[in-house]
Amino acid sequence: HIQLVESGGGSAQPGGSLTLSCVASGNTLCMAWFRQAPGKRREGVALIDTIEGTRRLYHMSVRGRFNISRDNAKNTAYLQMNNLNADDTAMYYCAAHEGEFCTFVSNFVYWGQGTQVTVSS
Repeated sequence: HIQLVESGGGSAQPGGSLTLSCVASGNTLCMAWFRQAPGKRREGVALIDTIEGTRRLYHMSVRGRFNISRDNAKNTAYLQMNNLNADDTAMYYCAAHEGEFCTFVSNFVYWGQGTQVTVSS
């Protein structure tokens, strides 16, 4: 069983930046960030896998503003969030799995507790 621990959430002003971290207790092939705002469905934000090198996918709303990376030696994934806006306000969750396919609809069996990101002026 792998545990995920997120950190780095908080408050930011529009246009600001935050970096989220997710430390896994073991090796994972696919790591992703999801978010859920009040009254909205959970959505995939970014993912990265080592199955096909360092393939990355992003939700269209964050493309060009967010960057996902990982340090395999530390079993840690990062989400650098730039040019934040109010629509980015949500609870952000780290997720991971060890399966063959790394997509937003994969069966993510490991989830963190979440970290809140609030963007307001």
